[in-house]
Amino acid sequence: MNIQTRNKVDAAFSMASMTDLIFLLLIFFMLTSSFVTPSGLPVNLPSSKASTIEVQKVSITVTKDLRFYINDKQVTKASLESVLKTKLGRPEGVVILHIDKNVPWEEGVYVAGIAASLKAKVSIATVPK
Repeated sequence: MNIQTRNKVDAAFSMASMTDLIFLLLIFFMLTSSFVTPSGLPVNLPSSKASTIEVQKVSITVTKDLRFYINDKQVTKASLESVLKTKLGRPEGVVILHIDKNVPWEEGVYVAGIAASLKAKVSIATVPK
C-alpha cells in the first residue's frame, strides 16, 4: 500500500513578516523618542565645567526680561512661592533652575531661596563647556 501525504513542507522562507516587525519597531522608537524633550523654556544658560543631568520634577525658568515660569507656565513673582509649594507637593523635592545668563544674580538667589525654604533640593541648569 502506497501512502502519500497531502501536506508538503515548503522550504522557502518568507521575509515579509520579519520586515513588518522591523518596520513596527522603527515606528515605535521614532514615536517614543519624540516624547523625550528637554523641559524649560529656551534661555541662554551659563556654562560650567561640571554639568550633570538631574531628573527634574519642577522646573523654574527666569527669562532675560524677568518673566518667571514654573514647568512652562507663566507665574508672577508674588505668586511664585505658593505655586511652587503646590507643584512640589511634598518636601525634599527637586527644583531645577533655568536662569538666563543675562538675568541679575539677585533674581536667581531669590528663586533659590524660595525653593530652599520649601526644603527642596535646588540645582542650577548649565551647559557644558
